[in-house]
Amino acid sequence: MLTEPLPKTLDVRKAAARGVSIQGILKPLDLQRFGELLASPDGVVEVVLEFSRDEENRYLVQVAFEADVGVTCQRCLEAMPARVAGSNTVAVVWTDEEARHLPKHLDPVISEEACDLWELVEDELILALPPFSYHSEEDCNTILAGLSRTDPVEEVSNDKPNPFDVLAQLKPGKK
Repeated sequence: MLTEPLPKTLDVRKAAARGVSIQGILKPLDLQRFGELLASPDGVVEVVLEFSRDEENRYLVQVAFEADVGVTCQRCLEAMPARVAGSNTVAVVWTDEEARHLPKHLDPVISEEACDLWELVEDELILALPPFSYHSEEDCNTILAGLSRTDPVEEVSNDKPNPFDVLAQLKPGKK
């Protein structure tokens, strides 16, 4: 398991020229937008970033991550553990025009000299997070059974007159 924190920023040009590989960890509290999507601030995100240049001299970052976090079950609304993992290769560009000319298999990251690595990882985590998370049905049923009422529901009495009884009297042949 990794124990070193991931640096916040890095000069991508220098790292790609040297073929640098960086490993580190982040906490969901470090990533505000990602942390807002979670049920609890606990967890850890392990990240590996590999910087390189391709045959057309583009600056590439291969991002690989694994995260153990707590999300909300959409069935019972209780916290549950989740593992989020993924990898992607992005091209670091400096203008929108450069981003438009990238091949479709590369996602652009528009950055100045120092690239914000935390923001890059946070974007990838948000995209990899499943939109809906559920416990197994048995686990949810157990949780929901514990939340059910113990008081019997009082039945509503039907002592009110039916307003359509007047219409029945107006029907021909009924007197």
